Amino acid sequence: MSLPRPRSLRSRLAILFGLIVLLAIGTVYLYVAPGLGDSLTAQKLEDLTQDAERAAGRLQGESQLEPSEVERLALQAAAETSARVVILGFSSGSTPQLDPKSDSAGRVTDQERVLEDTQGVGQSALRTGRVASATEPTRRGRQAQVAVPLRGRGNRGAVQSIAVFSADLGDVQANVASIRRQLLVSGAIALAIAVLAGFFVARALAARVHRLEQAARHVAEGDFSDRIEADSDDELGQLAAAFSDMQRQLSRLDHARKSFIATASHELRTPIFSIGGFLELLEDPDLDPENRAAFEEQVRLQVERLRVLATELLDLSRLEAGALELRTEPTDVGELAREVSDEFTPALARHRSALELDLPEEPIEIEVDPERVAQVIRILIDNALVHTPDGTPIEVSATRRNGAVHVDVHDAGLGIRRQTMPNIFEPFYSSDDAHGAGLGLAIARELAERMAGHLAVESVPGSTTFSLRLPA
Repeated sequence: MSLPRPRSLRSRLAILFGLIVLLAIGTVYLYVAPGLGDSLTAQKLEDLTQDAERAAGRLQGESQLEPSEVERLALQAAAETSARVVILGFSSGSTPQLDPKSDSAGRVTDQERVLEDTQGVGQSALRTGRVASATEPTRRGRQAQVAVPLRGRGNRGAVQSIAVFSADLGDVQANVASIRRQLLVSGAIALAIAVLAGFFVARALAARVHRLEQAARHVAEGDFSDRIEADSDDELGQLAAAFSDMQRQLSRLDHARKSFIATASHELRTPIFSIGGFLELLEDPDLDPENRAAFEEQVRLQVERLRVLATELLDLSRLEAGALELRTEPTDVGELAREVSDEFTPALARHRSALELDLPEEPIEIEVDPERVAQVIRILIDNALVHTPDGTPIEVSATRRNGAVHVDVHDAGLGIRRQTMPNIFEPFYSSDDAHGAGLGLAIARELAERMAGHLAVESVPGSTTFSLRLPA
């Protein structure tokens, strides 16, 4: 049966911290501690070898000495090296047999036991004629042993006996065991501290995450009042700052959406009510033909207003949803500006205004969607006609400069008031009492940005210029 997984961040981080410390302790306990024991053993064996070689100099030629003198020298060597010294003789023949002759631990009474403890390293030294060292298990525990071949005086001639120096490794094993115990104790303390620290750190992090979660739930419910302030420069602080920016933007978008719906409803309701009123008047059987014709004209005007408003609302919604597709093709922007300007000949005549074209003779050809560029130019010319007095001259120009194509629509009207300038590209905003829903410039700005361009305006009393910039 599988154990339940911890669900809270506090529990997960506390467990994670504990596992990391536990892994570190296990690595030290299982890898470092045994390696330390091997290093201490090797160091002790090396030290014993150096001491044994130095002390064995007095034992050279011991076969020519009296047994009592040999025992004295063995005891002296044992005192110098802090080791047990056993001197082994051997019988000649094809397979030499070792024979204990002297033991610094006392008289050789149990030759089999002494031989069992020392013959491994002794045979190795006898066979090679050189110093041999090893760690051997004995009845007294594991020991470090060094066997030094003894020759005649002056260290010359054949090997006459073997001096075996033995040192107990119990202190090394005790030190390693002590280190392991200390590792376990300190590791247990570190583990407890890590778990507690992980728990408290995770609790602090969880509290900050919980605040973000609550704020996100409020945003999902449409409540943007629960502000989150960045309280640090770490990743959670940066997340809080990003969330706060998102919250402010969503609040503005929500306000804009509500305002858009309210304004759109008002703009649609006005012509609908107007049409309904005129239709009621047209139902009057005593209505004279002149008034009937005037009312029918007003109905047609309001229907046209509804048509334009519905088209503009559809275009704006498709732009904001990113659903408007662009079909780019090589387009002569200058010729396109000329064609669109020609469409306004009747409107210019009613407005008693002259439209002047300032277009270069050579083509200004770029890759754009000609229908959308024409739509922007129409909006700008129509805006100039709607928001200027009758007879105001208008100029349309197209040039290529600074790596971009510029289409400018200039009028010599009254200009745009400074306080209204920041709002003219907002949906449903109109700077005067002219007819229109105030969607044209908003659509033009969106279309320009969709085409990787930009729509800007400069206005002073007596001069207003809208400039469409498109990448060349």
